[in-house]
Amino acid sequence: MQKRILLVEDEENILKTIRLNLELEGYQVVSAIDGDSAIRAFEPGEFDLCILDVMLPLVNGFDVCAAIREKDKSVPVLFLTAKGEGEDRVRGLKLGADDYLTKPFHLEEFLLRVNNLLKRSVRKEGVNLMAQYSFGDNHINFASYEAKGNGQHWSLTKREAELLRMLISRNGEVVSRDEILEKLWKDDSQPTGRAIDNYILNFRKYFEANPKEPRFFHSIRGVGYRFTE
Repeated sequence: MQKRILLVEDEENILKTIRLNLELEGYQVVSAIDGDSAIRAFEPGEFDLCILDVMLPLVNGFDVCAAIREKDKSVPVLFLTAKGEGEDRVRGLKLGADDYLTKPFHLEEFLLRVNNLLKRSVRKEGVNLMAQYSFGDNHINFASYEAKGNGQHWSLTKREAELLRMLISRNGEVVSRDEILEKLWKDDSQPTGRAIDNYILNFRKYFEANPKEPRFFHSIRGVGYRFTE
């Protein structure tokens, strides 16, 4: 899946250069030239990384970072700026930024930092844990338990998010009822397969254009369930 980056930079030449090189690396880039536009463009679950200049028109980069963190606690943020003073670095990191690179910078170093930050969206903890995922016209933010599907926003329960992540991480594979119950319902005294059926029905309502003819969420009779993108 193509990674999406929000790039906020008001200097046109720098913006074009950074955008071109990010796109050559295979990333999808959405750009903004002022802080107000950046805040309006950002939605939880739609970006894998935000790159912010500090000295921006209308709203400075520090305030943009703070606004992003109010919406999403996990999306990586990289400050890219001419302001390299120690107090500015500390301020940016306190606001929740993950990295800070001053101009002028070495392009290869910049791209390496971008790549390292994007790795945050998939962590190894026994299985791949995604911070967010998109399929079709749907978006899921596993950190904030928010989802978008069929033109609507949904708030997921913790168990819905866990089941979604489990199925999506096994894209194309059939996951048995027994495995799901063992891993996600292990603290319940009397879990049943019917409970999972109800969750699958909800997922179809959330994310399928036609819940009666599912494209993504399938029930395999007598075996389990499969997510197919």
